[in-house]
Amino acid sequence: MSGETIHNRIAMLRAERGISRRDLADALGVHYQTIGYLERGEYSPSLHLALRIAEYFEVTVEVIFSTTPFPRLGAPERTA
Repeated sequence: MSGETIHNRIAMLRAERGISRRDLADALGVHYQTIGYLERGEYSPSLHLALRIAEYFEVTVEVIFSTTPFPRLGAPERTA
């Protein structure tokens, strides 16, 4: 189904580690604008690219990508 948004934490991970869009793009073999499109949710990565991004950051795919929005940083945890 097209139009479904894949939420991601690419920008947050890049900022935490001081990695530019261009550096990440070069490491992944994609155009740097692709990283911007991914970060803004304008483009959903292929499974192969998603796995390569996760491998680059040394985390699982679920840490970076989700079908639901990630909680905002600093937002209070909701408990039942």
